Amino acid sequence: MNDLLPLLVAVPVLGAALLVAGGRRLPRVAAESVGCAVSAGTAGLAIVLLLNSSPPHVEWVGGWRPKDGVSVGIVLTGDGPGLGMAALASLLTLAALAYSWHYFDEPPRRHAGSFPGLMLLFQAGMCGFAVAGDLFNAFVFFELMSVVAYALTGHRVEEAKAVQGALTFAVVTSLGAYAMLMGIALLYGRTGELAMTQIGRGIDTHGGPDALVLAAFVLVLTGLLVKAAAVPFHFWLPDAHAVAPTPVCMLLSGVMVELGAYGVWRVYGTVFAGPGGVPAADLEQVLVTLGAVTAVIGAVMCWYQRHIKRLLAYSTVAHMGLFLIGIGVLTPKADDGVALYMLGHAGVKASLFACAGILLDRYGSVDEHALHGRARQLRGVAVLFATGAVALAGLPPFGTAFGKAVTEEAVGGPLTVLYVVATAVTAGAVLRVGARVFLGLGPHPEEHAGYETTGSGEEPETGQRLSRIPDTMTAVPALLLGGALTVGVAPGFGDVVAHAVNEAGSGGAHVSVHWTPVGVLLGLLSTLLAAGLAAVAVTRPGLLAAPEWALPLRRLQSGHVGDYVAWMLVGAALLAALALPGILA
Repeated sequence: MNDLLPLLVAVPVLGAALLVAGGRRLPRVAAESVGCAVSAGTAGLAIVLLLNSSPPHVEWVGGWRPKDGVSVGIVLTGDGPGLGMAALASLLTLAALAYSWHYFDEPPRRHAGSFPGLMLLFQAGMCGFAVAGDLFNAFVFFELMSVVAYALTGHRVEEAKAVQGALTFAVVTSLGAYAMLMGIALLYGRTGELAMTQIGRGIDTHGGPDALVLAAFVLVLTGLLVKAAAVPFHFWLPDAHAVAPTPVCMLLSGVMVELGAYGVWRVYGTVFAGPGGVPAADLEQVLVTLGAVTAVIGAVMCWYQRHIKRLLAYSTVAHMGLFLIGIGVLTPKADDGVALYMLGHAGVKASLFACAGILLDRYGSVDEHALHGRARQLRGVAVLFATGAVALAGLPPFGTAFGKAVTEEAVGGPLTVLYVVATAVTAGAVLRVGARVFLGLGPHPEEHAGYETTGSGEEPETGQRLSRIPDTMTAVPALLLGGALTVGVAPGFGDVVAHAVNEAGSGGAHVSVHWTPVGVLLGLLSTLLAAGLAAVAVTRPGLLAAPEWALPLRRLQSGHVGDYVAWMLVGAALLAALALPGILA
């Protein structure tokens, strides 16, 4: 099956080319059908390869295999984690395409395949990065994914704010990519290799870590953490989510940022984990510190948002912090928990964005105050939104709760408290929105200077407000939540994930993961805390006003790309400072 690995990239690329070439002739329904069919075929291929990924598949594209221990070819690695991420990316792409069926205004015939074609290219980039076995091509696939994401974010080019959000996204993440490319160049200069495992061996032959290894580590990690939207590299994410079409938001928060965290785990384990790389204690210090700061800032900013898409974006930032903490403790059990957590979070977050898109296209707003009580008739959407909120909090038996419970047990101590509080605050913010928007609870928001409660300046993405919600727009979030639930309740699923992750990252060590009474209680605690926070916020809306200590955090999200670039440089310097003690020792 090694020969099938390149098809994970080739099939969606060829599908996109077909849509572009035939865009002048294809009717819209045909273009969207082709997009869904190609995406579904790629998802099926990824699942088939995943089910047969032990032992892992390795394919040297074009037959350029290593000779005398030296390689110059493109290597693809199809192990459990990589193929799992490829399958997740493909399934979410299919869900986003199904959700967006007849979503936008009827375009000119020559553009009928533009949106599904871009989505297929996005899928190709994500799949390619997930299975890339050499650093340079991982960078290439990551940039393919990113360039398409810029175009998708600014898809509504007639709106200035969409173009601005896409431009900010492009500038910040492109600078992160340049940093990653410079780090790859340093590693190539040291080892003469680009394949990850061979770079790791080459570094180890040069003895202990030195300044060059530290510089390469910081540069590569910076590029990955920018994509992962970790603080202080996160500023592009809320701005991009605020303007991107809802199907694109489903992919950005559902899988793209998770691929950044996956890249951190993959690159450290294969490149920097040896005796010549970065000491484990230093990586733990870097990721746990950065993860804790990310979780706290993301949760605080999430709580004080009333723009629903921005609120969900900051929730993604907070959960990314929790993922980084789990990766940073460097234990097989934590890796298993993070993998399960990511799977559950992908479905839950994509479903919540889908519900936000329904509000935008039905009422022309995603402002919590402007929508107060206006969505009472959308009872089905209200149920989906509330279900997503409690799943985000970690309510058993959802996959988010399962992954959270396993990770909490692995990290232990004060970090467990952070997991409970961060998930409770972010889920409480979502529950608060649901109570106000769908139930009309709490006092009606008062008029503020320069603010109208009847609208928020948003335009529906469907061109005109929907009088009836299409079935696809409600079926997709329901299926996504069903998938998140399956992660937590499917018998033996946790052990299957643990085996795949440990086979790739821990030399085949077997770690059994299962529900524990403590994990269930912590999940119930975070859910109850979220419900309590939401109830207090609804009955005492004054708590929504940001206190003095939170105002500086809000000012940092200035919208000025220069500020974001400066913070990216600060973050790179912080990474170096946290890792430097081990290098000097």
